[in-house]
Amino acid sequence: MFSSRDTAAVARPRSRITSSFYWLAVSCLIAALATLPVIALLSEAVRGSEGLWEHLRETVLATALSQTIILLAGVGLLTGCLGTFSAWLVSAYDFRGRRLLEWALLLPLAMPTYIVAYAYLDILHPLGPVQGFLRWLLGYSSPRDFRLPDIRSMTGCILLLGFVLYPYVYIPVRAMFLTQAGNLLDAARMLGTSRHALFTRVAVPLARPAIAVGTSLALMEALNDIGASEFLGVRTLTVSIYTTWVTKSDLPGAAQIALSMLFLVVALVAIERWARRRQRYSGSAQKSTLLTPTRLCGIRGLLALSFGLLPIIIGFAAPALYLIVEAWRRLQFRGISADFASEALNTILFSATATLVTVAAGLVVAYAMRIAPGRTSLWSYRLATIGYAAPGTVIAIGVLIALGGFDRFVDQTMQQWFGVSTGLLLIGSGSALIFAYAARFLTIAGGGIDAGLSRIPSSFDQASRSLGRTPAATFTAIHLPLSKAAMAAAALLVFVDCVKELPATLLLRPLNFETFSTHLYGEAARGTYEEASIAALAIVLIGILPVILLARIGRVRR
Repeated sequence: MFSSRDTAAVARPRSRITSSFYWLAVSCLIAALATLPVIALLSEAVRGSEGLWEHLRETVLATALSQTIILLAGVGLLTGCLGTFSAWLVSAYDFRGRRLLEWALLLPLAMPTYIVAYAYLDILHPLGPVQGFLRWLLGYSSPRDFRLPDIRSMTGCILLLGFVLYPYVYIPVRAMFLTQAGNLLDAARMLGTSRHALFTRVAVPLARPAIAVGTSLALMEALNDIGASEFLGVRTLTVSIYTTWVTKSDLPGAAQIALSMLFLVVALVAIERWARRRQRYSGSAQKSTLLTPTRLCGIRGLLALSFGLLPIIIGFAAPALYLIVEAWRRLQFRGISADFASEALNTILFSATATLVTVAAGLVVAYAMRIAPGRTSLWSYRLATIGYAAPGTVIAIGVLIALGGFDRFVDQTMQQWFGVSTGLLLIGSGSALIFAYAARFLTIAGGGIDAGLSRIPSSFDQASRSLGRTPAATFTAIHLPLSKAAMAAAALLVFVDCVKELPATLLLRPLNFETFSTHLYGEAARGTYEEASIAALAIVLIGILPVILLARIGRVRR
């Protein structure tokens, strides 16, 4: 006969398996929902309409694809050079102001690309402050006598995007220089390698994987951009998707352009993997040493500081100063807009709701990998986090197809059975926008939480199991308290990205619904730049929060 204690001991493993299965089942459901936009997009694009692909190829894709590739090539080259040189400057040299540059070089991350374009369209306007000052300095009185080249061009778009997106390269390259480069560079110095050759022959090859990863992230952001490209007159695939759907109401056409864009994303990922295919490094058994910076004094130190300040001024300081001045003028002249409160409420409410949903989903897929390791949990995690690789317009079109079809099905069913029309339940209520936010930014939440959980020793789980606790109880008592910082950081990053997201918000917002980003887009499209300066400044102030977090993390690690 078994005692009651023996029966409970036999039942505990079954309870643990059941509890782990629930986590895994929910993780698989999240993965299915996250891939739903991509599946819906593929289905709509393949179905399309007769002769549509040939028409798009002749009228839209040829121009959009060529301009997109040129833009990506220019932005990739500029961000790679700026990010690598800046990281080398603050890592390999010591000069007055270097500590300031270390964190200030992160500031352009707070500035969305469409806000930079919005600001520079006014700053560099023929009647703007820069060209007016140059005409006064050179003795000209009219824009007809002297004017700079129009910033509305491919060159202008490449320059602005490059000076905003270079931190994606700067962060991983600088981390590599600080953590791995010391021993190898010291050995190269002992062999008589010059300072220039030290950078070109040792540091850059060593940083090639970090450069490839950072450049790929920058290109993903450039591909996702819609505001800057449209404002500056560059007809990219993203702009073509938006105009095809919003202007022409051609959903199959937008889906097929989005499918082309998705193939381009896959090509970028493949190129990044190919660039790193033979990059293998073995660490020394000895403790690695930090890179010892060379002291620069006098004019050399001043030149180094000036070079470091240049991308900060162009990518953050100049547009931020412009926004502050214009916001102050707007407040003095007309005060705060009557719609500002509703736009702020919409922005915060939708971003906060999407953050809660995204972090909860990321927590499930990350924790399922820990308590139920295997191919199922791993592939659920990978599929759930696939959305960040796709631009916001691609996700938005996929969500529009999937949830729009669901809304139509529910409406037809309710009319057939009850004679009641439900309308657009998900699309019209804003649920589709929250779904798109969650599908796109689940990678940030899942990756951040997984990184936090990976720092907790597995022995804690084993000790909890030996005490008879279920995975849910173990999570509440052990994992949640120890990973709260990682979850909070992930939530902050998701919230800020939701606030800054423009393409998905433009395509999926309900009628008469405005956020800070959509209001700014509308005012810039009308040319009334000063009207949206306060909203733009609010977005920048919110965007500074993760920059502060990154700067604090960098100081702690050093």
